Amino acid sequence: MSVDQNASATPAELAPSRWGAFAHAAFTAIWIGSIIANVGTAMYDAGSRWLMTSLDADPIAVSLVQVAVSLPIFLFTLPAGALADIVNPRRLLIVVEIANTIMTVMLATLVSSGLATVSSLLLTTFFLGVGGALAAPAWMAITPLLVSRRELEGAIAANSVGFNITRAVGPAIGGFVIAGFGMAAPFWICAASNLAAIAALLWWRAPQKSAQSLPAERLVSAMRTGLRHAANNRHLRATLIRTLAFFPFASAYWALLPLVARNQMTQGPELYGILLGAIGAGAIGGSFVLGWLRARLGADRLVAFGTLATAFALVLFGLAHNPATVLCACLIAGASWTLVLTSLYVSAQVALPDWVRGRGLAILLTTIFGAMTAGSAAWGEIAGMAGLPIAHFAAAAGAVLAIVLTWRWKLQTAIGIDLTPAMHWHKPVANHRVENNEGPVLVTVEYRIDPRDRDVFIEALEELAHERKRDGGFAWRLFEDAVDTRRFVETFLIESWLELMHQHERVTHADRLFEDQIRQLLDNDPHVTHWVACEPQPRFHGARKNKLVAALSDASSA
Repeated sequence: MSVDQNASATPAELAPSRWGAFAHAAFTAIWIGSIIANVGTAMYDAGSRWLMTSLDADPIAVSLVQVAVSLPIFLFTLPAGALADIVNPRRLLIVVEIANTIMTVMLATLVSSGLATVSSLLLTTFFLGVGGALAAPAWMAITPLLVSRRELEGAIAANSVGFNITRAVGPAIGGFVIAGFGMAAPFWICAASNLAAIAALLWWRAPQKSAQSLPAERLVSAMRTGLRHAANNRHLRATLIRTLAFFPFASAYWALLPLVARNQMTQGPELYGILLGAIGAGAIGGSFVLGWLRARLGADRLVAFGTLATAFALVLFGLAHNPATVLCACLIAGASWTLVLTSLYVSAQVALPDWVRGRGLAILLTTIFGAMTAGSAAWGEIAGMAGLPIAHFAAAAGAVLAIVLTWRWKLQTAIGIDLTPAMHWHKPVANHRVENNEGPVLVTVEYRIDPRDRDVFIEALEELAHERKRDGGFAWRLFEDAVDTRRFVETFLIESWLELMHQHERVTHADRLFEDQIRQLLDNDPHVTHWVACEPQPRFHGARKNKLVAALSDASSA
């Protein structure tokens, strides 16, 4: 009996097809389901912002809708990134999408019955944002499971194009649906569209993961490790700083666009939907010229160009009193958004090793939406006090100034650095059983050097400290023997024995090359010792305790 050799093959093992990522039925089904769901989400976004202008047209209240969207992603994306590394991402997505559907149905019912309030709209939007924050890292995590490794880049590009299409189509449809069928219609459609994503996820069966050599990290510990890595990864830190130079100012047009359509244009929901669609169309156009511009400008100048274009769009938003001007502003804003966001995303990707990629990207998303949250609230306050044009002009000026202030932090500097695991550290050994959760663990490394190399050695060890901290260490110090000028001891702490074993698997080939350079300064190989924090036995009481107290009393009397 013949056997189909592809029947049990994972996507990574299948040969590439002329259809690219869409040759895989699982990717196609998930892509279509997510497109339908994202169209519904885009309609919800348009409907929620327009509904707020009907409930309370104050600029502060309208901008709070954007705050309710952005704040959950700022608060919950980091734990979601760690969670996606620990639990089954498919199951997490199914639970989140079902919960989002239920909440959307509840809001649609309130709107249909005329009982919707500012509070109910903001609360529902906030909790849907929580669902989105929990789902975002999981959606990124399942893409490599849907296609072969050779087609991963094409799958990511297809996801990006699909998302931008929904941003272009969904809001425009939402505006016309509101005008034709009433305020509740986009919310009902959003709830129904989520069923497509749920159905695709229920149909798909993820390939079984191979057995891991180590147990999974603990959630809270994984979050702390991710934050330590981000704080000590200079390439990622530069990307985060450049992120903070763009998104607080770009958030102005997102937060104030409903008021531009309603107050400056004196138009209805149809125009607002078209404007949101124009931003999506501009984003699609930006994706077509992205490669050409990147080849000619490089990452840093491309982000500066995109920021200047955003500032120009903000000025147009402030000046606009006719649909043509504001449409032009939306197209420019959408295109520049794609140029900047994609450049920052690539810069973060190349700066992250695989073991912390989910958490690193979650930190990037947290930074983006934290900036969007704070910016939206600030521009709503400014617009309420000084008017819409002043708020847009101030945001434009801030974006231009931020380019100058953050120019020294360069992007994509980690390209060409080998961040794959070197696996050259020996597994830590203990002569008795050490539980995974025991700790903290003190690591000491003793060096002997030529005193003439002292300054060079200390400088090299200060650089090595970033490696230790990136991979989970903390409280790093270097000590010099007061008597023997050849002897130095490096110390740092690790949260637990399990975290120590994980650290040994995180050291990269780039780190190994640097360690080899340090070894050239040494008289012999460094001596490494692992010290596990000791705790008193839980049953240390009764007669044993009394004997100890008596012995201590006798010693003090003597």
